Amino acid sequence: MPDTDHPYTNHVEPALTPDNVIKALSIDNLIFGLDHGTLDIMLIKHRDGISKGRWGLPGGWIRYDENLRDAATRHLSELTGVQNLYLEQLKTFGRVDRFPSERVVTIAYYALVSAEDYSLVAGDNAADASWFSVHELPELIYDHAEILQYGIKFLQQQVRCRPIGFNLLPEKFTLLQLQELYEGILGTKLDKPNFRRKIMKMNLLASCDEKQQGVAHRAAKLYRFDEQAYQALTEKGFSFEI
Repeated sequence: MPDTDHPYTNHVEPALTPDNVIKALSIDNLIFGLDHGTLDIMLIKHRDGISKGRWGLPGGWIRYDENLRDAATRHLSELTGVQNLYLEQLKTFGRVDRFPSERVVTIAYYALVSAEDYSLVAGDNAADASWFSVHELPELIYDHAEILQYGIKFLQQQVRCRPIGFNLLPEKFTLLQLQELYEGILGTKLDKPNFRRKIMKMNLLASCDEKQQGVAHRAAKLYRFDEQAYQALTEKGFSFEI
């Protein structure tokens, strides 16, 4: 049973092995989800400790006997029920006063997913788990707002120079769907003719020779992302840029 008066309890400690954790090093996960053109972030509400009732990024302590990514994956599963995500390391945050009373360094991991594909179930020491629009956030614990802002800017830079957003689309998609995806992540409206001209000039989309079915408006052409074309162009020094 964790001591709720101890400063470390405002992180989620492993319930069965509380002594087998590195208490100066933690993990925080930034799971971004695109939901109908809105960029969301996955948050948990803490159930115990000095942060009880407050929202933060899902994370916690690292065990001595586990790798960093394994710790990130474990906390995500235990706190939200989300599994089988490929997490990439974002940055280490170690400002001296980032954690109350103690010096704690945190390693942030991130992923970008389709929010509608993941139903959250609060578990472990989380009282709740939910998606929030990055534009409508509750007050976050510690320096999590700072970590999140860094993550948003990093994600926006990444989608401008790498086609990482395509995996959030169905296999066959319209140019409008593609534009709405980028607008959601970048948080801005894009000029339609300019966006389409830039995308088509890259030669990364293959026509499916099909149009939308069962839509009330004029059916749009369907495309798919050509991964082989992207890899071949990249080897020749191609630079993806939105």
